[in-house]
Amino acid sequence: MNKKALVDKVAKKTGAKKKDVKKIIDATIDTIIEALTKGEKVQLVGFGSFEVRKAAARKGVNPQTKQPIEIPERKVPKFKPGKTLKEKVRG
Repeated sequence: MNKKALVDKVAKKTGAKKKDVKKIIDATIDTIIEALTKGEKVQLVGFGSFEVRKAAARKGVNPQTKQPIEIPERKVPKFKPGKTLKEKVRG
């Protein structure tokens, strides 16, 4: 499902206008991104939590030259599904 399909489904379920639903979804995503950028954890009970973790430095290989390279430590966003989401997906 892409964002347009999500907007369509939410609008249909809520009876709200698609343009209003799109604004809300965009604002929600922007707010989550802003919080993660500040190092905050975002928890949506039942759905899951988003957080930023550090990925350790590691060795890699340049695929073009086959030479070993050092990949530096970096921050990466992570999502951990909540209990309700896990149960619904498992069936």
